[in-house]
Amino acid sequence: METLSALLYLVASVCFIMALRGLSSPETSRQGNFFGMAGMTIAVLTTLALPIVQSYWMIVLGIAIGGGIGYVIAKKIEMTALPQLVAAFHSLVGLAAVFVALSAFYSPEAYGIGVPGAIAKGSLVEMALGTAIGAITFTGSIVAFAKLQGLVTGKPLVFPFQHHLNAALGVLTILLIVWLVQSNSGVAMWIIVLVALALGFLLILPIGGADMPVVISMLNSYSGWAAAGIGFTLQNNLLIVTGALVGSSGAILSYIMCKGMNRSIFNVILGGFGGDSGAASAAAGGGERGTVKAGSPEDAAYIMKNAQSVIIVPGYGMAVAQAQHALREMADLLKKEGVEVKYAIHPVAGRMPGHMNVLLAEANVPYDEVFELEDINRDFGTADVAFVIGANDVTNPAAKTDPQSPIYGMPILDVEKAKTVFFIKRGMAAGYAGVENELFFRPNTMMLFGDAKKVTEEVVKATE
Repeated sequence: METLSALLYLVASVCFIMALRGLSSPETSRQGNFFGMAGMTIAVLTTLALPIVQSYWMIVLGIAIGGGIGYVIAKKIEMTALPQLVAAFHSLVGLAAVFVALSAFYSPEAYGIGVPGAIAKGSLVEMALGTAIGAITFTGSIVAFAKLQGLVTGKPLVFPFQHHLNAALGVLTILLIVWLVQSNSGVAMWIIVLVALALGFLLILPIGGADMPVVISMLNSYSGWAAAGIGFTLQNNLLIVTGALVGSSGAILSYIMCKGMNRSIFNVILGGFGGDSGAASAAAGGGERGTVKAGSPEDAAYIMKNAQSVIIVPGYGMAVAQAQHALREMADLLKKEGVEVKYAIHPVAGRMPGHMNVLLAEANVPYDEVFELEDINRDFGTADVAFVIGANDVTNPAAKTDPQSPIYGMPILDVEKAKTVFFIKRGMAAGYAGVENELFFRPNTMMLFGDAKKVTEEVVKATE
């Protein structure tokens, strides 16, 4: 049985690797999901068949409760709420890691790692690290959820000496782990939990809303490492492999996104990037910047019908209005008029990695028309029209011109280089980063005020 379970765990691990490979591209994402589900099914069934499992009723009850809740949430959740749902699920992974570690600490004989007061030192290190990372993931994900849900402000919440406090708590955690290993002290274990919970809050609170996609990716990585740490405690090779896959892939994605935002990966890990001075100056910079030209859907339809090339830039506003289907219809009509249509996706458009890609795929937008920032930016200079629907911070030229801006240095889509820029927005409010977009005042920009879906549908009617 041991050989068979090891073989099945290997098959499940391969499925998870194939899932990651499949999910790296929109064309193969469905196949990737299938591999992921198959791998998880094999993993769960194999674990349930192990001789160490002596009672099934609590396991079945837990699966029924958790699966039922998950099914209901998945059926009812709006696409716009998916990022905060992911953050909430990450918090549960972290909390589960803490509970498993505490269970192993108080009942070590059930895990074959010793007896109370005489737990193997290696196991204590493993459960302490799993506990710390899990607790940080739990509270950090709660803060991310609150910011994404709008329960707390998306602006960076900073205070004096925050980095010194974070560093002190990090050092304290290491010292507590040493104390735990040397003494098997329950007090040390609980202090580790409390310190890590506090550290999770303090690491994520100073991060601004514009950087939330990176935070989501990094918390995903944290949850993976927490699972891997608990895998060592449970002596479960599959959990170790799976946790390491999630942790490493999340870290790699975070690094790629940081490069796309000109951020430091170390600042992401330590918390508090996206400073406060820029946010303050941005908030104060709400004075008169120039003349804003407001247009109509009919104006946009006429100009785009007579254009040679149109680049569509989707953002979170499109997701909120669920305008992707109307946008696809508009693009199809323009292509019938002989207009070349492309879609430009910023790495952090929306509230989580790949948010815009998923929405466009839902509307059956052809994959070969969707381009990432580094592949499309050079085309704006020759484009007749840039049609921005709900994007804000990722198109703001302040990222290149204002050193005091919290988004300064972040690569943006160069929409201002297009001959004409149509900007669909409900009003003149700043983006999620709290920064006023100077693109609104450019002479080649025409604002189309209103709900993104309604305005796009009106453009469609005027184009027909």
